[in-house]
Parts: sequence; C-alpha cells; structure tokens
Amino acid sequence: MARFSCLPFAFFLILILFTFSIQTANAGKEGSLRLQDCPKACEYRCSKTHHRKPCLFFCNYCCQRCLCVPSRFYGNREECPCYNNIKTKEGKNKCP
Repeated sequence: MARFSCLPFAFFLILILFTFSIQTANAGKEGSLRLQDCPKACEYRCSKTHHRKPCLFFCNYCCQRCLCVPSRFYGNREECPCYNNIKTKEGKNKCP
C-alpha cells in the first residue's frame, strides 16, 4: 500500500504563498508593472470617475512612462514618485 506524503503538498503550498507575497509586496511600487499590465491597473484606478476617457488616457500615458499606478481610486500618489512628478504646463498633476 502506498503511503501519502504531505511533503510535496506542503512544498507546493509554500511556493504558491511565497509567489503571492512577492506580487503583493510590489503592488503600487515604482516599476512594479509591465506594459501589458497598465490597461488593467488604469481601468481599476479610473473605474469610479465620471471623466472616464481622459482618466484612462492620462493614466495609461503615465503608467507607460513610470510602470506604476497608485493603488485605490484616488490619492496615494506617494506610492509612485514618477507618476506624481509628471506635471502639466500649469504645474498641476497630469496623472489621475
């Protein structure tokens, strides 16, 4: 009769948890995204605004330059200094 070993299952579980913790630790940090991740991150960031098209346009522009989008729907710009430092000619924040 074959004995069931918990060792492979435990190793697999630890590997999954370690991978997940690395991904969540980098969320919102400068350079943590890939170019293909920008549309999804900006979709979330702009999901509660009434000015959806301009928000998505500028968010994607900033994300492609910085590879970072702040968490949540508004604020938290300190998470992405590059994202926060992109300004308009008038000195206002360009990135939503």
